[in-house]
Amino acid sequence: MASKSHLPPPVMAVSRSLRRTNPITYILAAGLCIFFLYFFFADGTSIPRIKNLDAGAKQILSSKDAASNALSPPSLPYIKPKLAEGEVMAPPPVVHYHMNNVTVTGDPIGNRESVLILTPLARFYDGYWDNLVKLSYPHDLISLGFIIPKGREGNLATQQLQERIQKTQAPTNKNRFASITILRQDDEIPVLTSEHERHALSAQKERRAAMSKARNALLFTTLGPTTSWVLWLDSDIVETPASLVQDLASHDKGIIVPNCFQRYYNKDKESMDVRPYDFNSWQDSPTAKGLAEKMGPEEILLEGYAEMATYRNLMAYMADATDLNGDPRREVNLDGVGGTALLVKADVHRDGAMFPPFPFYHLIETEGFARMATRLGWQAHGLPNYF
Repeated sequence: MASKSHLPPPVMAVSRSLRRTNPITYILAAGLCIFFLYFFFADGTSIPRIKNLDAGAKQILSSKDAASNALSPPSLPYIKPKLAEGEVMAPPPVVHYHMNNVTVTGDPIGNRESVLILTPLARFYDGYWDNLVKLSYPHDLISLGFIIPKGREGNLATQQLQERIQKTQAPTNKNRFASITILRQDDEIPVLTSEHERHALSAQKERRAAMSKARNALLFTTLGPTTSWVLWLDSDIVETPASLVQDLASHDKGIIVPNCFQRYYNKDKESMDVRPYDFNSWQDSPTAKGLAEKMGPEEILLEGYAEMATYRNLMAYMADATDLNGDPRREVNLDGVGGTALLVKADVHRDGAMFPPFPFYHLIETEGFARMATRLGWQAHGLPNYF
């Protein structure tokens, strides 16, 4: 609103002493300016910095620069320091992370990119660990994270896991992993004993909601500022190519998932055979969209059940029917993904894509994650001929 007064604006009176030129005033002002310039632009050596490895390589924080405090970044191992009597632990230092130097490329080994492998673990399988240690990706660039439920089953899984960790991470083993984090859940989740029980339609919403919460807790606790890639790997995956990480990353996609088949004994053939296993990687269909439009807000769409025919195009059946050795680099766009072996650029998670434990566009867990990532501008991809 314009003022109606035509008088000049009021002026605050200035003290006579301040009108005079005082050399001390200039000295103080100059000193203050120097202090602010130093504060904002100085690169002091007292603060741990990210160090260069070589030209063009990713910059990472060396372990000796890690904060020796329980508040250390989760991507780095915490080693409790030995304190002398009367000595007090120093506060954690301020650590600078130059996020623009954390590369996420199709050449993760050449660029020394850190990979975080995350596994919700209800049961421990020796085959899972044997397959894990056979991965050819440099183990010093791999951090492992596990979340295990409370209860008898969880206690047993923790014990078995720790026994294998003790051997793998022994000081004499030069192929140790960079770090390993084990989380124990507060709640004891119901353990369904058989594969039939785990995959029953009636159990899916509760089971997958619990799995979503476990995945989110594991992700939010372990994702560090130097992580480039996150590989979700189910605890019952006992066979993958040794080059799994670099093979998937070479496609340079935000979200990419291979096909997952299961070995089983075929009674008709009287021999071992393979069959599709993960039906959560799919391309949407008009039928599924129509079903979703008629659903209530708390209902979810599920795949692979005759009671809920969606007629989606499942990646499990996109493999070359006549030749299971088809082009492993063939890519397809996906609207939903499974979590048996799922590689995600860490930036996708940093942007906010997580695993909804509630109906999100009538999807939940990994399929809800794919939809959430799509809303954030990321496209999911699948490799139908890569097993």
